[in-house]
Amino acid sequence: QVQLQESGPGLVKPSQTLSLTCTVSGGSITTGYYYWTWIRQPPGKGLEWMGAITNSGSTYYTPSLKSRTSISRDTARNQFSLQLSSVTPEDTAVYYCARAPRLGQPHEYDYRGQGTPVTVSS
Repeated sequence: QVQLQESGPGLVKPSQTLSLTCTVSGGSITTGYYYWTWIRQPPGKGLEWMGAITNSGSTYYTPSLKSRTSISRDTARNQFSLQLSSVTPEDTAVYYCARAPRLGQPHEYDYRGQGTPVTVSS
């Protein structure tokens, strides 16, 4: 059973960088043909697919966030991370990490973390 757990600060100031880490257990992020994915859900809105990293380290981002988003990994710790720069209050959301079989589909995943709320506010 694969488990994912998000961690990171719950409050970020505008213009700063949001940094979250997803710790994976029960499976390696370097094996299999999966997309290790970040998804978010702003208050009152639907899920938004943000980006993903593959078992080989290739990264993919949604075009609207590409200039501000970076996804990386630490294979020794079996973790992957999200950095979102220049945040505004519109980036306030619950952030999820997930293992998905394909790109770009926020509702399609094999496993997902419980989510971590992040508020952008001064």
